[in-house]
Amino acid sequence: MEIVQLVMIGIIASIFYLILQEFGAPIGYLIILVTSILIFSVVINHISDVFELIHNLGERASIEGMYIETILKIVGIAYLTELGSSLTKDAGLLSIATKIELAGKVFILVISIPIMTALLEAIINFLPVH
Repeated sequence: MEIVQLVMIGIIASIFYLILQEFGAPIGYLIILVTSILIFSVVINHISDVFELIHNLGERASIEGMYIETILKIVGIAYLTELGSSLTKDAGLLSIATKIELAGKVFILVISIPIMTALLEAIINFLPVH
């Protein structure tokens, strides 16, 4: 099972990190970074399968492509933001992690504007005109 392998890689990298941390070796952060990228690259293949499924379901349900594409972009931004934030937190850089999280939220807000606009227009069209 792939998940067992990924968990084992994570545990081994964590052990190496802790050992190197005791000796004050700065390469520990590099091990964590490489391990995170490795795990993320394996996981992204599975996420792309989910994205493709959502896209196909959206087409079958006759949902406009822009909406599905926007939702998929939002999910992608959320995952990348979480990865970047976690890595910087692991490095002890909480202030940068917070800025990465803020940037992710702002980008999600900006990308979601067309969906929010369409939703508000639909609500306005249902309201009776006086």
